[in-house]
Parts: sequence; C-alpha cells; structure tokens
Amino acid sequence: MNILGISAFYHDSAASLVQDGKIIAAAQEERFTRKKHDYSFPKHSSNYCLQYAGLSVSDLDFVAFYDKPFIKFERLLSTYLAYAPLGIKSFIKALPLWIKQKLWMKELLGRELGYEGKIIFPEHHESHAASAFFPSPFQEAAFLTIDGVGEWATASYGVGKDNTINIIADIQFPHSLGLLYSAFTYYTGFKVNSGEYKVMGLAPYGEPKFKDLIFNELMDLKADGSFKMNMEYFNYSVGLTMTNGRFDKLFGGPPRKPESKLTQREMDLARSVQEVTEEVMLRMSRHIYKETGQKNLCLAGGVALNCVGNGKIMREGPFENIWIQPAAGDAGGALGAALFTWHQYLGNSRLADGKKDSQHGSYLGPEFKKEYIENYLMKNNIPYTELSDDEIPEKISGLIADEKVIGWFQGRMEFGPRALGGRSIIGDARSAKMQEVMNIKIKFRESFRPFAPSVIKERVSDFFEIDRESPYMLLVAPVKKSLQRQMTDEEEKLFGLDKLHVTRSTLPAITHVDYSARIQTVDEETNPLYYRMIKKFDEKCGCPVIINTSFNVRGEPIVCTPEDAYLCFMRTNMDYLIAGNFLLDKKDQKPLEKDVDWLKEFELD
Repeated sequence: MNILGISAFYHDSAASLVQDGKIIAAAQEERFTRKKHDYSFPKHSSNYCLQYAGLSVSDLDFVAFYDKPFIKFERLLSTYLAYAPLGIKSFIKALPLWIKQKLWMKELLGRELGYEGKIIFPEHHESHAASAFFPSPFQEAAFLTIDGVGEWATASYGVGKDNTINIIADIQFPHSLGLLYSAFTYYTGFKVNSGEYKVMGLAPYGEPKFKDLIFNELMDLKADGSFKMNMEYFNYSVGLTMTNGRFDKLFGGPPRKPESKLTQREMDLARSVQEVTEEVMLRMSRHIYKETGQKNLCLAGGVALNCVGNGKIMREGPFENIWIQPAAGDAGGALGAALFTWHQYLGNSRLADGKKDSQHGSYLGPEFKKEYIENYLMKNNIPYTELSDDEIPEKISGLIADEKVIGWFQGRMEFGPRALGGRSIIGDARSAKMQEVMNIKIKFRESFRPFAPSVIKERVSDFFEIDRESPYMLLVAPVKKSLQRQMTDEEEKLFGLDKLHVTRSTLPAITHVDYSARIQTVDEETNPLYYRMIKKFDEKCGCPVIINTSFNVRGEPIVCTPEDAYLCFMRTNMDYLIAGNFLLDKKDQKPLEKDVDWLKEFELD
C-alpha cells in the first residue's frame, strides 16, 4: 500500500512516501526549486518520491495532508473578529488566498497531483506527534510537540503505544512558545521561520539580563510548563509584524535592522529568550513524565529543533531516553501524516525493537549514480580524478588533515534541516582558524555561528559529556572537561563577539563559546563511507571528530544535485569537492562566467 504525505503552504513544504508502513522517500520542496523554505505545493518532492519507488499517481492508495485547513481558517477568522477592527489589513491580505486556494485543499491536492482517490487530513499536531512517535525506536513513549501554531494548538503532549497516538492536552493560540521565540528572532533583526537557529547560536555571547522581564511581563509560566502570554506586547495575532511599540518600549528600543551591526543588547536578548525556552521545555517534560509515567520521550515541532533545549531535557529531565524527529518542523508533518494514515487510520500494526529507529539515518532524498555524475563532469569539461570506494577515506582524511575545506556529496540527500554526511562541507575540527574561514569565506554567513562535529558513534563519550548517540545533530552537550582550555583572567573579561577569537578546547572549530557542541554521531551501518573516512582520519591524527556543516551558502537551501554541488563549490573558497567517486581540485577548475552578481548578494561586513 502506497501513502503520499504532503505538507505545504506555510513554510518548508515537503512530500514523503510510506509503503506498507516503511519510510521509502522524503524531501523538502526547497531542495528542488532552490527557494529557501519554499512553501509552494511540493510538486517536485512528490514527483521525486513516486519516481524513486517506481510508482505513478495511479498507484497511490491514500494521500495525507498534514493539517485541517477548515479548522485553521476558523482560527484565523475567530482571531480577526476578536481583535477587530485591528488587523483589518492583515485580514484583507490573507483572505483572498484562503478563498481561492487553501479552503479547497481536497480539490487542490487532486488537481496538483492528478489524483482522484482518498485524502486524509490529520490535525497539525497529530501529524507532528505521529512523526515523533511512529519512526521512533520505542513501542511505547510519551510525546511532546511544540511549534508556532497549527490549527489552534501550539503545543501538545500525549502517549504513543503500539500503533496509536493519543493527545492528552494542548496549549492553544495565541499562547505559543514557538511564536515567543520567533518574536525575539524578529526583534533581534533575523528572519522569522528561518533565523531562529541564529538566535540560539548567538545566545552564549550574551547574559540573561531580560529573562526576569520576560517572565514578569510577557509570560505567566506555571509549574507544569503551561503558560499564558501577555498579548499587549505582540502583534502576530492580527498584524504584519511580530511585536509592537509596547514591546519596543519594554526592551529599550525598536527592532534591530536586518544586516546592521549586532550589539550586546541583541546577544543579551538572545540569551534571555533561550533560557526562558529551556525552562519551559524542562517544566513541560517533567510534567509529562509525572502524568504519563513513561520512560521514553519523543519530540517534534519546530521548537524541537532547539538542540540546546533538547540537551537540557536529556541531562536534567526525568526521561531515560529521548528521540527527536530529524525533520521536526513542518516538513516532517508530511511524514507524520502518511504514518498516521498507515498506523492509526488504517489500524496497521507496528513493532519497534527499542534500539533502532525506522528513519534510516534520515537519508531519504535523491541519490545520483556514478554514471550520472561522470556524464555531467565530462559534458561540461570539468577536470576530475576518479577514486575507488576504498581510496576515498584515505584521500579525503588526508586533505582534512592538511586543513583543506571539502564539499562532500555522497549517497542520498538528508531529510530535515541538518546535513548529516550526505550533503556536507567538512574540515578539521582541531584547526583554530577553521570556524572563521568556513563562516566568512565558504558559507558567507555571520562569524558568530558555531559549527557542528561529526564523531564516530562509539567514541562520542571520549570527547563530549554525553552517554548516548545523537545521529541527527539535535542534541547539544559540553566538550569533555579534559579537552577544555582554561581561559586567562584577561580572556574571562571579554564580552560579546570578542569571545569568538578565544581557543576553548583541543577542538576549537566545533567548541562554542560556552564550551558546548551540537553533536552528530556517525553510525557505520547508516553511513558506511562517511564513517570509514572519519575512522581513517582518527588513524592518521588520533581524532575521530571532524567539522560537518551543511553544503550550501547563506540564503540558499542545501544542495540536492551534482549540478548544485559544483556551483556551490565554485562560488566559494572550498578547496576540493568529492562527488561520488570523483574528486575535483579547485586549482584545476576554470572560473565560472558571469557570476559576480551572485557573490555580491552574500558579502558580509
């Protein structure tokens, strides 16, 4: 039985294919259209899923859409009426799209796909919960979903058992932890629904000076993690901005202008909202444990991408095990909707072994055969050297040891926002200069942004304060104390971005200013080539840890095809590209023609 899951029309549209309960394929639409966070109907993603499985639309038994449009419209209408006449501009802007398109989702899905069969509409947080529990390694677990907003719910919890999820309670709009975080994302000058991870990365440079102000004025937080927000300070219910003049007055000025200089104020705001978020997540998890008695917890929803908060739940929370959906945001809703249809709607059984999840390392996107890559290189007269599978680990580990920056394009593309060794840029984590080089010259992004380590699974506890695997780069943990470098008195006095240039450990390129790292453990079974390459680097250098950042530049989605990879390689200061079996040396390449305008767009101060 073939079930196609769809999420669309808000941000991060995606499609997934579940066949007889097995996850076969999944991808975000942005990877094909090259529009970051593309919200349009996932036509290309759907086509990819069907083509990968050798199916046509007529082979589909069900299509599942990740939320209920009529209930979402009810929420919009109720909200605008409650705040009238405020928000009339926002209402007038939103209404035509709903009347023409979103209310007629069944017809739209049928038309876009050429599909005439049954369509299932789980609720938004049911889709998140399904994406959290059903692929998890647990036969029974509690789940927690937190995001901006679905139809009405902004957070929910419940229990998954066997083939069923049951939501016990939720928090409803306008009270939203995700929207609180997005409000501070907007206020600190970053883009809502894409810049939240920048706020998280900026937080350790600041002090939580505004934390008490947030709790006293913006949020009434209870012991169980439930809360109400003071909507006098927010504009997102009816306006076209997240915050209002009262918010500006409370925090001492207007929002930072995008791309303007970051000040200590923004860093302190980021730290404050991050600590508030962690506190809410921790209280929620403790309440869920108390209410459900479960020893396992599954997480999804956009806030579950807050890997610092996840790390806090792991270390300080009551659960023995946690599992986080790697595509935790709206993209993962496509997968959740399909799995909900198979297990809960159709009543099909589910068996988990308590150890391995069913997400296949989240390597669910397109892959490109050796012949395809070679034809592309030859057709375009691109110089390369061919390596055997056995030669790749030896050669690439040697280049990393020489402090070269390498584009790594191998196997299937990752599903979710993290590069996991399929579409990655890699480098030497021991290099003190590598963070700045990769941020400014490779990624064209803000210098404060940290890089993540990839470490072979069985050695993770030798380098980080963590006692479990973290395959999806969704847990943050401290670097081992024995590897940390004690700061001098002068260095201790530094504040703001001056902290950036202080070496903090023997792995300076992946050690954030608070001595933490966002860890990816690499499993030999799910990604054998990547594992073998890091293992070879360990044999050469005595270090099973490398830098892993996503294969893209600021403002662009992660690369999907060999063509995308070559363009990104040529537009940056990467030294080498290994695409399949083919190694490209930057020194051998002819410069791209007429590409100056593209580079200008990504220049930073």
